[in-house]
Amino acid sequence: MDLGFIAEPLKAESAGQAGDADVVSVFIRSRVDRPALEQLPQARLITTRSTGYDHIDLEACVARGITVTNVPHYGEKTVAEHTFGLILALSRRLRQAYERTRRGAFSLAGLEGVDLRDRTLGVVGAGSIGLHVIRIGRAFGMKVLANDAQPHSILAEVLGFRYVPLETLLRESDVVTLHAPLLPETHHLMDRSRFALMKRGSLLINTARGSLVDSEALLWALDQGILAGAGLDVIEGEDILAEERYMFRTPDSEVQLLQILRGHALLARDDVIITPHIGWYSRESRERILETTIESIRAFRAGRPVNQVVAPAGGAGADG
Repeated sequence: MDLGFIAEPLKAESAGQAGDADVVSVFIRSRVDRPALEQLPQARLITTRSTGYDHIDLEACVARGITVTNVPHYGEKTVAEHTFGLILALSRRLRQAYERTRRGAFSLAGLEGVDLRDRTLGVVGAGSIGLHVIRIGRAFGMKVLANDAQPHSILAEVLGFRYVPLETLLRESDVVTLHAPLLPETHHLMDRSRFALMKRGSLLINTARGSLVDSEALLWALDQGILAGAGLDVIEGEDILAEERYMFRTPDSEVQLLQILRGHALLARDDVIITPHIGWYSRESRERILETTIESIRAFRAGRPVNQVVAPAGGAGADG
């Protein structure tokens, strides 16, 4: 079995460098679509070193008899901790305080924070990451509301939170944090109409996927004072920001350029904190990713695949 390695994220333009590989390991910057798969005629396993797999065309993989695996669990606690890092940075105005003291100024003007205790935390997407966020929020003494496609009443009772409709969550929460997957129905989940429902002076946190939030609507909500701040580990178009040389080779380059410009507008704001998609990025998290990816490859070679997102019809395995 051949493993293919290339020095850049896999796309149709670069996939040919791994054309002889049976196993291809990718990360979220890669785009494993039909044109890319056409350059990988020998591929039998695509293993992504991430939990999310929206960068992989699953239907095309099934059609070509390719098994797809992911890393189901590696950074739930890691991302949850980063989420609260962003919440605390905004609620205690840490960015402004740090920049001011670096200049040798120690005035407290404009640096008054707010307590999290007794505030309401709204968690959109109460999966494995969202549940860890809920636990931390409860430890801070926050009231917690959650919205999820698959509510579990026992979990709500044990952890002390309530499931509510999304509109209710937005109206009642002081902090809204997004942990939903990116699906066609969740693209631009936070648009103008949803921002208009939120409490004035509330905070938005996004450590999930950039396209859950309409960047133009976010700028509007900040300008209108609906949001007092936003903490973003992901933004729309971040994959293009990382790989701008590909931008003008795509048919939707104009849309992507607008996303980049809005991203830069967010970067310039004093009420926004942006981190470069590092919510998952800890030493322990990276070790778990590597261990699980190696496990997936070995199990596939042995004909007993694990961590499958998609198994092609007719059996899956190195000899299938």
